[in-house]
Amino acid sequence: MDKNKAKWKDRKFTYLKPTDIRPKGWLEQQLKLQAQGLSGHLDLIWPDVRDSKWIGGDKEGWERVPYWLDGFIPLAWLLKDEKLQKRAKRYVDGILARQQEDGWICPCSMEEREHYDVWAAFLICKVLTVYGDCSGDQRIEEAVYRALKQLLYHISSKTLFAWGAARWFECMIPLLWLHERRQEPWMEELAYVLEGCGIDYERLYGKLSFRRPDAKHYWTYLNHVVNAAMALKARAEMSLLTGEDPDSFALALYEKLTQEHGMAIGHFTGDECLSGTSPRQGTECCSIVEAMYSYEELLSIGGNPFWGDLLEQTAFNGLATTVSADMWTHQYDQMTNQVECTKVPQEKVIFSSNNGESHNFGLEPNFGCCTANFNQGWPKFALSTVMGTGEGLAVTAIAPVEVETFVSGRRVCLVVDTQYPFRDTLRIQVLPEEALEFEIAVRIPGFAKGAQVQLGQETCDATPGSFYRIKRNWKKEDEIVVTFSFEAEFVERPSGMAALRRGPLFYALPIEAAYERIEYVRDGVERKFPYCDYAIRPKSEWGYGFGYGEPKVVYEELPAMPFDREKPPIMLEMEMVPLDWRKEDGMCRERPESMEPVGAAVRKRLYPYGSTTLRMAEMPKVTPQ
Repeated sequence: MDKNKAKWKDRKFTYLKPTDIRPKGWLEQQLKLQAQGLSGHLDLIWPDVRDSKWIGGDKEGWERVPYWLDGFIPLAWLLKDEKLQKRAKRYVDGILARQQEDGWICPCSMEEREHYDVWAAFLICKVLTVYGDCSGDQRIEEAVYRALKQLLYHISSKTLFAWGAARWFECMIPLLWLHERRQEPWMEELAYVLEGCGIDYERLYGKLSFRRPDAKHYWTYLNHVVNAAMALKARAEMSLLTGEDPDSFALALYEKLTQEHGMAIGHFTGDECLSGTSPRQGTECCSIVEAMYSYEELLSIGGNPFWGDLLEQTAFNGLATTVSADMWTHQYDQMTNQVECTKVPQEKVIFSSNNGESHNFGLEPNFGCCTANFNQGWPKFALSTVMGTGEGLAVTAIAPVEVETFVSGRRVCLVVDTQYPFRDTLRIQVLPEEALEFEIAVRIPGFAKGAQVQLGQETCDATPGSFYRIKRNWKKEDEIVVTFSFEAEFVERPSGMAALRRGPLFYALPIEAAYERIEYVRDGVERKFPYCDYAIRPKSEWGYGFGYGEPKVVYEELPAMPFDREKPPIMLEMEMVPLDWRKEDGMCRERPESMEPVGAAVRKRLYPYGSTTLRMAEMPKVTPQ
């Protein structure tokens, strides 16, 4: 065996080929909405992608095209949409055609290289690996090989700085991909040079706290929320070389982030830097999708089902709400308690370092990174639903998909039929081309109170927060039925208030919204319907607290838009108590004026957090009059 290869470890779960996975049901519809919305049109209407230097234009030549392609490419192949695939290929062809003889791949001159932040090189190499996996394009391996080998030469003399230093571990992703295909000693050297030049988050977050409640407009790379979301997977990526525990640092960092900056939905604030626990503070859209990707990588590398819980929780709540239901607009920042989305005068802004339109929905609120980056969320979630285990297949994130792949050299089809997270059951049809013995592992969410697995006439209890594994000789049309037990429960918050969850979904009081379309031109970029901006104001009362009594679950049909703001497929109904809760400058105050009710309790329907635009999600528990 190659001595160099022996040093590199295997993942617990391996990603399937993108062409092996076909989204179904609500997940397929969500991806179709994305293709029909902003994500599917950025190369047609947004100058930073349409006219980028990456393809010979004169606009932004750094992270925006790579960010967009990172989601657009898997979207095109998951939907098997040849028109989208052709558009993706045009970009990849343009990027490869401009790769320099020495391997340098980013769009800048020789003179500009010294001051070019190579974060974009990490990102474009990662994107190319996604394209290679999707398309099978034989050019990709050599292009990534040349780019990474040149990168080692470059950063050995011009060390990492700025975003490259903050995100060094992202380069491990294409490096690991390349190492699976060919092994050479310089690859290990590149891994350690990246680690040595980059920020040591393990030491940084082990020693420092970034609680700075009085520091407005305080901005650093060290407490940037997107860097923190990415850094969750830093040591896991290195563990495939070093053999260290892939979970140790990630678990400690997640605990610290949620303890000091936690949101009600289990994510962490950062607008744009880590911002404490107030329900008025926001979190950047990029932090949501990058945390999701970190959880996907952590789940794949170490196999800990906890990361699958966080992946679902972040997708179904944080991602679903920060992008409009039709996927034509998005926010830069989302707030837990969000009663209005209108521009706030700069002197009244409560965000740590973002401007007063950051929580508005539109084409490019505050800054364009999220415009390009939000679209990786759902496609990569789809790619993480089913993975290989070495012994067979695992349902790692629960959503409706159909998988056709090979197990032990034999073709197997696996159909995951479910309306989860809007319902509590899933059916897994096993369709091998012939009888075959292998393992199927099903992730049982840790937020379930219990679960039952039925196979034929046999029913067994399954432990939440684990993988339920079945190894047997599978025959065509064998079926597994899994039923979860979820209970509505309150999650206590540092504010003294609470959030309400049931299973993977958090619930919020929806606020009826009035939308004002805003069309204009800024810096040569046109905002025009359907990719315009919006001012969103409340039309219904929102000052309430939770009453007492057991919430009632209400089911409706699944709508055409899975996270429809008007017709969610599941709701909780309970008594809510009116309070004197005021707003100023378009934002609600952190707490009500008093916990004393100002009227009789009323019965309200609470929507899934991800099915709201204006909402109250962190509220006090109040004794009704």
